[in-house]
Amino acid sequence: MELENYDSFPQQIPLIIEDDVFLYPFMIAPLFLSNEENIKAVEDAIEFNKLVIVSVSKPGFEGKREEGSFYDVGVIGNIMRKVSLPDGKIKVLFQGLAKGKIESFNTESPIYVQVDKLQDEEYSKESVDSIVDVLREQVKKLSRINSKFPADLIKTIEENDDATRIADLISSVLRVKKEDAYKLFAETNIEKRLLEVVETIKKEIESFKIQKEITQKVNSKIEKTHKDYFLKEQIKAIQKELGGDNQKETEIKAYKKRLKKIKKHMPIDGYKETKKQIEKLSRMHQDSPDSALLQTYIENVLDIPFGEFSDEKITVKSVEEQLNKDHYSLKIPKERISEYFAVKEMLELRKIESLKSKGTVLCFVGPPGVGKTSLANSISQALKRPLVRVALGGMEDVNELRGHRRTYVGAMPGRIVKGLTDAKKMNPVIVLDEIDKLGANHRGDPTAVMLEVLDPEQNHEFRDLYLNFAIDLSQCIFVATANDARRIPAALRDRMEFIEISSYTPNEKYYIAKDYLIPQELEKHGLKRSEITLSKTTIEAIISKYTREAGVRNLRRVFAKLFRKAVKKLLKNPECKKVSINTKNLKEYLDNPIFEIDPAEKKNQIGVTNGLAWTAVGGDVLKTEAVKLRGKGILNVTGNLGDVMKESSRISYSVVKLLIDAKKLKIKDSIIPKTAKEEEEKIKVDPSEVYKRYDIHLHIPEGATPKDGPSAGITMAVTIASILSEKEVRSDVAMTGELTLTGKVLPIGGLKEKLIAAYKAKMKLALIPRKNYQRDLDEIPDEVKEAMEIKAVDTIEDVFKETLI
Repeated sequence: MELENYDSFPQQIPLIIEDDVFLYPFMIAPLFLSNEENIKAVEDAIEFNKLVIVSVSKPGFEGKREEGSFYDVGVIGNIMRKVSLPDGKIKVLFQGLAKGKIESFNTESPIYVQVDKLQDEEYSKESVDSIVDVLREQVKKLSRINSKFPADLIKTIEENDDATRIADLISSVLRVKKEDAYKLFAETNIEKRLLEVVETIKKEIESFKIQKEITQKVNSKIEKTHKDYFLKEQIKAIQKELGGDNQKETEIKAYKKRLKKIKKHMPIDGYKETKKQIEKLSRMHQDSPDSALLQTYIENVLDIPFGEFSDEKITVKSVEEQLNKDHYSLKIPKERISEYFAVKEMLELRKIESLKSKGTVLCFVGPPGVGKTSLANSISQALKRPLVRVALGGMEDVNELRGHRRTYVGAMPGRIVKGLTDAKKMNPVIVLDEIDKLGANHRGDPTAVMLEVLDPEQNHEFRDLYLNFAIDLSQCIFVATANDARRIPAALRDRMEFIEISSYTPNEKYYIAKDYLIPQELEKHGLKRSEITLSKTTIEAIISKYTREAGVRNLRRVFAKLFRKAVKKLLKNPECKKVSINTKNLKEYLDNPIFEIDPAEKKNQIGVTNGLAWTAVGGDVLKTEAVKLRGKGILNVTGNLGDVMKESSRISYSVVKLLIDAKKLKIKDSIIPKTAKEEEEKIKVDPSEVYKRYDIHLHIPEGATPKDGPSAGITMAVTIASILSEKEVRSDVAMTGELTLTGKVLPIGGLKEKLIAAYKAKMKLALIPRKNYQRDLDEIPDEVKEAMEIKAVDTIEDVFKETLI
């Protein structure tokens, strides 16, 4: 079929747009078409016996038919055959006849385009033949490298003299991008086109060479790895045959030897489990992933100090000496610790083995910095046993204590077993720090593990999940610490004996600073005692004006700050041999003072009362204030109070109303607001009307600090009674106690801290419930009892007698 059988060019013919490759005039190729416009173009060509032009869509415009979405050159040809396929698709056999250039695109009828034949420019045959020879050589090179290159193509271009046909044939098999294929296809200068084909083939040859080199390198590396592996295996086999050294065999023998040594001290199931794992390791290839896990497990088990104990005898004398050496005051805690170890000493003397491991677990409870953890350190030193500290604060994952099962990645023993390994003894002193801050969540409840650890009936068979066998903890001495015993679960509290360590008095802090803190900090800062002058007055001023705490931790920091500045001064001034710190120059070292508790007011006031409160850092004096406003008897309470204190305020208000009604709290007529009619007719108003005609606003500063607890009842009652009766409250009196609805004063907790706070605020009188007076007064430091009067009260009327003027 020739072009001469059709109308002359240029002419309007249907357009078919392909997405993938350029077709060339010599090709007879099948086309699979699904686009409606392409199918319509085929149908028109067949119906009207027309030629078609096949063009290629530009990158990013696949499937589109609009001006600029396809290349302006293509192949003119005819449709030899059409076959309909399922889903509306068709298959046609297309025969290419000549290259054509699309001169215009009709947007109104996009199926037809104006096409003219694409003619090559004239050329010099000699020059073109030379380029064709070079091209043939390059094609041969490419065919030798690329096995997929068509072998019959070389023969075809050898026999063909038509340069255009040769360029078309080679271009059709090259792997190039659409844009490059278009340039090769559309070029009409044959010399230029042939040179571009040569350049493209050279690039392809270089690309294949690089790929071949990379493939060879990868293959050689893989071969080397296999070769090394087989050589290593041969070396191992040769060493085994010759009886030479084998690292794995040596390790297995060492494990078995260590296991045999501790066999009599291990639990039976522990010995069996470890022996089983060693045997399993000996059968396993050392390059196996499980080999490293098994080896880690065996080493962890063998590192546990089975049979290793501190043989130092427990003596009460050594414990007491160490406690007195490390701690000032703390009479009751020291006495209880001594009693605890006196029992253990007696059991050892009488050789009552069955009860040696039984006993109460001590739990030191108190504010931060009062010496809870350091008491445990002293016990450890007195007994010559290693100390293991397990910080429980914020722990939520039960596996941190009990260990992880070995099926999990990164499994390890729990903290208790790890502590034994680190201590290298089976009977260390284990400090369970901040046991009140354990938390339960979806990962389990660590408290449940603590129940097993601290129960003398269970801890001789504590099961760690990683070890997978029971371990004896009965010889360990467990000491727990907590800030607030109320936050410890009841089941856990039942297994412990609590030793309260409360606030230090200013006098106790002075001696702690003089005998412990200052010498220790001087040594830490490289100073001699002769280089620092600190008088008693200066130390007392630091304690009272620069610290706010129940313990002495912050006090230590203050001395550290002083001595840092002193060191700097000595180094900058070599002629200075001594630094004198006194009350006059104290501000130079510590800036402005921070008053912990405001001293008692000198002037008595109406509606202002001194209440005593317990906080996490010791006691405090809270001033309770009230004002009255004309209203209907509504009580308004502010100060960020909890539910308990809000209830206390309502009870106090009711008690005061009852006393007014019973005329036990006298109200002046002059202070009751009267209506205009009552004023005019001089009507006498009942005193009880006072709480009906005033609203009370009760406030406890500071508003940003949350407050709660059952101990502010009498303070609120005095404040409300004062503001309603307009009687002044003694400014040098502080009080604590809870009220019943009938006016009885109930006992409270934290008495020592509260009275120390009153003492620091220089109160002259402290009112406390009768039961606290009878039960807790012995625990109050002598200096507090000597500095102020402490009175017991039974009812709110007793409180009014001492406070209202």
